[in-house]
Amino acid sequence: MSDKSYIPSSDRYSNSVGYNYCGKSGLKLPRISLGLWHNFGDVDDANEALKMILFAFDHGITHFDLANNYGVPAGSAETNFGKMLQKHFGSYRDEMIISTKAGHDMWPGPYGDWGSRKYLIASLNQSLKRMQLEYVDIFYSHRYDPSTPLEETMGALSDMVKQGKALYVGISKYPEDKAREAYRILRENGTPCLINQDKYNIFTRAIEQSVLPLAEENGIGFIAFSPLAQGMLSDKYLHGIPENSRAAQSYGFLQKNQLTTEVIEKTGKLNDIAAQRGQTLAQMALAWCFHKSQVTSVIVGTSSVKQLQDNIDALKNLHFTDEELWRIGELG
Repeated sequence: MSDKSYIPSSDRYSNSVGYNYCGKSGLKLPRISLGLWHNFGDVDDANEALKMILFAFDHGITHFDLANNYGVPAGSAETNFGKMLQKHFGSYRDEMIISTKAGHDMWPGPYGDWGSRKYLIASLNQSLKRMQLEYVDIFYSHRYDPSTPLEETMGALSDMVKQGKALYVGISKYPEDKAREAYRILRENGTPCLINQDKYNIFTRAIEQSVLPLAEENGIGFIAFSPLAQGMLSDKYLHGIPENSRAAQSYGFLQKNQLTTEVIEKTGKLNDIAAQRGQTLAQMALAWCFHKSQVTSVIVGTSSVKQLQDNIDALKNLHFTDEELWRIGELG
């Protein structure tokens, strides 16, 4: 597909996934954001990757979530996304929210990991080069670094905004006490934190008592990653572990030993609740994330256009009765 053949849908906003304000900022994010953690690297199907990006944009998904180490090899997701932007989205950059992160191992030696000023600034410069961009919309500290003063890490984020290399900044996977301190430092620097990104799903709910209330207290948006618990909250594993599934691989974050008999029994019961709602388990799991008002957006990671459409369809039923929430909570 050439750039001349791609014309975005004229009703991509009127027929879109819908938007929420991100905390107390003026920025709206789509309720569903597309994550490029998996399926956009050099080892993946480039044609399907492009189809997913185009399909997402045509349905009002304006936010694309990346990190410096996404893709196999690390960095390839940003490189491939940058090529797509240049070829197909040159006229639409101002309609897109592009985020990236730094905080995990990226290159050899003492300066390619964690949260030092050296690493964060070098990483963002590399990310901009890979994506062929002048700036990103959101730049995150991808994880808290216990060995680096927060003033240094947050100072680097603030300077990236002041230099015009990022419009907003955020944090990801920070402990509650460190998040509180990070919010204070960024606010005092004149570059308030826009958003917090953390894992949130039916099986992972600890942030409801800490991260979510703190974000609301500080007027900060929240975006959930892994809303399907790496695929456990889908019909993929209801009857065991398929050969080509993520859990069947020897690498990655979802391993066979996580899919215990108890977990499979729980997903079966959750699947029954979803069926009664007229949804797939995955759709219910995505919709469930929005039962907390602090959730601005959820990041989905899809391997096909069909899967992305199924995820979007989750938004057709976001209402939960008290009984449904109680039953789901008992299985979480």
